[in-house]
Amino acid sequence: MKNIIDSITKSADEFIAIRRQLHQHPEIGFEEQSTSDFIAQYLEKLGYSIHRGMATTGVVATLQQGDGPQRLGIRADIDALPIHEKSGKTWSSHNEGKFHGCGHDGHTAILLCAAKYLAETRHFNGTLHLIFQPAEELLYGGKVMLDDGLFEKFPCDSIFALHNMPGMKTGEFYFRQGALMASSDTLHIEINGIGAHGAMPEKGVDATLIACQIGCALQSIVSRNIAPAEAAVITVGCIQSGDAPNVVNDYALMKLTVRALNPVVREQLLRRINELVTAQAQSFSAIAKITHVNGSPVLVNDAQQTAFAAQVATDLFGAQKVHTGTPPLMGSEDFAFMLEANPCGSYFLIGNGDQPGFCNVHNPGYDFNDDLIIPAASCWAALVESRLK
Repeated sequence: MKNIIDSITKSADEFIAIRRQLHQHPEIGFEEQSTSDFIAQYLEKLGYSIHRGMATTGVVATLQQGDGPQRLGIRADIDALPIHEKSGKTWSSHNEGKFHGCGHDGHTAILLCAAKYLAETRHFNGTLHLIFQPAEELLYGGKVMLDDGLFEKFPCDSIFALHNMPGMKTGEFYFRQGALMASSDTLHIEINGIGAHGAMPEKGVDATLIACQIGCALQSIVSRNIAPAEAAVITVGCIQSGDAPNVVNDYALMKLTVRALNPVVREQLLRRINELVTAQAQSFSAIAKITHVNGSPVLVNDAQQTAFAAQVATDLFGAQKVHTGTPPLMGSEDFAFMLEANPCGSYFLIGNGDQPGFCNVHNPGYDFNDDLIIPAASCWAALVESRLK
């Protein structure tokens, strides 16, 4: 195990440079053409078989060694966010309004680093599929890859992915069996009322007022319809209605995100939102239309595969740097689609640092911690060698 770390450490400067290059040239979901080109060209030179075009910009790189029957998939996300960067780093984004604010540049560099080691050493026996997925931030890039036949074309007996996490100790690993990350559903609610002069509200049906009432009423679902022991979140992130102060508006648009750690609770939330919104609008003589924009399932880790990955990390770095029973997160991750289609897998976290003043992901000041590249890449390499013996 120590030989893996020593060997991969020799490539640290190369992959720090690659990570920062990716950071300077971020691309958002389904537009990651340059990123995809770089990944494919780099891995092809190492001897990987390259498949492109899945989910538009996805890349699957395959390396087969020996005659082992096991097939292993490791996934990294490659897209950026539509955010203006304010990190102040010399390698800040060159693409205005686009920013690797979640560390996918780091995840890509980590997997490329492991890929180089594995291609050079080939200390495994079986088939390795490296899955570079677009549009994770849209929470359905993984689903599109599945719809395009990911596991039919590249069968995997087990699958794994990781994510950096600010607020956790640098380079330490965090695992959880079962539900680790919440489902996510985006809903748009359109309220149609009757416009009127602001001085004569009785002549109209105020869509703005109805939206506000619905926003407050929605919070009663979590507090009164969901068991206190269950985790659930309904957030009204946007209400748009009118521009003038003296108008009773005939239209309002609400945008919601809904999260749950239990598929049954997820269904209950969506059902009650529909019932409550419809009833509230009718009580004001208005009409409400609810659109389910997109959704991703609860991310559920297989117990056996999670224990296996945790043991690999423990063998590499010692038990003091490996944490099991990590509390679940209400954030969401579309690797959940892959685990739903192929439950034999696990998703885990690596600490990005908990020093004072750290920025969380999706913050304009965030930057991936390059100190994670070597331990994370070593973990991937060890996991491959352990699984594909």
